[in-house]
Amino acid sequence: MPDSFKLHIKRWGWIVLSIIFFDQATKILADYYLNYHQPVSIIPMFNLTLVYNPGAAFSFLSDAGGWQRWFFIMLSSVISIVLFIWLLKLKPEQQLQTVSIAMILGGAIGNLIDRSIYGHVIDFLDVYYQQHHWPAFNIADSAITVGAILLIIDSFKNRHETQN
Repeated sequence: MPDSFKLHIKRWGWIVLSIIFFDQATKILADYYLNYHQPVSIIPMFNLTLVYNPGAAFSFLSDAGGWQRWFFIMLSSVISIVLFIWLLKLKPEQQLQTVSIAMILGGAIGNLIDRSIYGHVIDFLDVYYQQHHWPAFNIADSAITVGAILLIIDSFKNRHETQN
């Protein structure tokens, strides 16, 4: 293996692997200890509620009849490959972009594992206000969201730096 490849993996591989590990570990625990659709109150405005999502974000296409599983497996596989190649091309000074892409990749792989094994994604984090619940989500979804926000911040930062 070339030294440059090993260096790239050392820079961001631990982020990807940590997200996958914590995502899968928490999903296994949620699936084992929680009862389906039975909220467990943790603090006001936050429950643990086990939900299986065969669709995408916000249960998009969850009632599509089963074909969506294979569609989302293929889509997330392609996206993961693109993100992996993107990470390999980043320079060492592009730290924020590296972290953000690594977080998105870790989250994408975490949910890809669920779809491949179970045919659905295991969600269990339930944020709400009064009777209004945000769709349940998981560690992988959180990593994807935070990674996307960091990527947007990085794009503004880079645009500001190129204008000066």
